[in-house]
Amino acid sequence: MKAVLLEKPIKANEMKIVEVPKLKIRPGWVLIKVKGFGLNRAELILRNHEIAADYIQKPVVPGIECVGEIHDGGDSRFNKGDKVVALMGGMGRSFNGSYSEYALLPAHHVFKVETAMDWVELAAIPETFYTAYGSLFESLQLKGDDILLVHGATSALGLAAIQLAKTVGATVIGTSRKEERLDLLREVGCDHALVDDENLVAKIKDIYSKGITKILELVGAHTIAKTAQLLRIGGIVCVTGKLGGGQTNGLDLIRLLPNGTYLCGFYSNYPTQAVIDDIFRIIEQHNIKPVIGRVFDFEQIGEAHEVMENNQAQGKIVIRMSE
Repeated sequence: MKAVLLEKPIKANEMKIVEVPKLKIRPGWVLIKVKGFGLNRAELILRNHEIAADYIQKPVVPGIECVGEIHDGGDSRFNKGDKVVALMGGMGRSFNGSYSEYALLPAHHVFKVETAMDWVELAAIPETFYTAYGSLFESLQLKGDDILLVHGATSALGLAAIQLAKTVGATVIGTSRKEERLDLLREVGCDHALVDDENLVAKIKDIYSKGITKILELVGAHTIAKTAQLLRIGGIVCVTGKLGGGQTNGLDLIRLLPNGTYLCGFYSNYPTQAVIDDIFRIIEQHNIKPVIGRVFDFEQIGEAHEVMENNQAQGKIVIRMSE
């Protein structure tokens, strides 16, 4: 079968599709015929430098999510032909992931779905919408009367978070460093779309003089110094993303967090069937269409990684597999 293998740090244009042995089923695992998958910055980090770490099995097939059909359910609850999504649980690091025609994955991180979405649309959902859902409703405990700031909103995760936040009636402020992307934020439901510059806090305070209640921080923990001062007493900031890098040197949370406010995070390694079911229920009830930035064929994986690395896609980058 065809797959991408990583053994050492490489550039995007050095990614190659190679022939690897067909996979054999084993107890507790299922074999999926991959129909598509979304790209994630975790895979960019893996390709750029993390692949050199001792805890990564090498060579490894990258990819932390996929959609497809059960090819062999083994001893699991799945039947051949079931439509499924799979994500996290060690995919693409502890064991081979989704950048391949078939993926052998632990059954506990594979979830059956019932949806009329085509494979491309479906491939834009698993990791992105699960992370947005968990950040908003588990960590931030978002409600309809909340005022939510999505900091780094034009990322695929930010766009999904805006869509989900509007389903409960929350007021949403979205930010982008580029003014030309503000229209996209308004299109997906932002009540206020603002340029993320040195005046961001002042602009939000002009609109909400008493502050806001929730912040979804996708740029990085280091930006708490700028945004946390917007929180009202009882407000919460959830750090989920690292779009601006992961540097937190010298971060003094005692000084940065206003008294009476809370800091949390969301780690997307523990999906459940119940949560996946609820995500698709929300998507169907509210007719949510995932924002897809670019679609590439599997053979274009290197080009797709270049687009991701250069932040050239406004929305999720999806890879479709040929039939």
